[in-house]
Amino acid sequence: MSESSPIRIQFVCLGNICRSPLAKAVFRDKVEKHGLSEHFEIVSSGTSNYHIGDPADRRMRKTAKRNGHSLDDHSASQFQAEDLEQFDHIFVMDKSNLNDVLHLDENDEYGAKVRLFREFDPEPGDYQVPDPYHGGREGFENVYDIVNRTSDAILHRLVEEHGLADHLDEVENKGAGERE
Repeated sequence: MSESSPIRIQFVCLGNICRSPLAKAVFRDKVEKHGLSEHFEIVSSGTSNYHIGDPADRRMRKTAKRNGHSLDDHSASQFQAEDLEQFDHIFVMDKSNLNDVLHLDENDEYGAKVRLFREFDPEPGDYQVPDPYHGGREGFENVYDIVNRTSDAILHRLVEEHGLADHLDEVENKGAGERE
């Protein structure tokens, strides 16, 4: 990866209206907070075509808003085989999504860049982000908690892996200087 090309991240769930749009928004906001926006391109998609063009689920929009994030600009899209080549890191929400995405990798070239999102969760449970679609508010809040802490861990890992610590330190030190 050259200095000028962004790290391309894609979050994937089933319909691209609950889990992956939330992960995209939370991760994007954390990247912006740390002054790293120019280093990342962040998108989300779904493995199915059920909701193409739809906004995020209203319950997930409310959950995101309660926690300081916006899903207002979201429009659901479907994961494509070409995404395997185009993205550096693909984080899937559950094992079914993992199987669906890897099924598109006909020559087994890109499997190393496709990972379960919760592989990076400090509290991984069964390594799957539960789909809150058929549940109540508690399920959406649980997904938010999982996404929030896991996004922190993923960002920390990517900062190390892609040598962005100096950029992060500059932002954090600048912020510390402003507080003094």
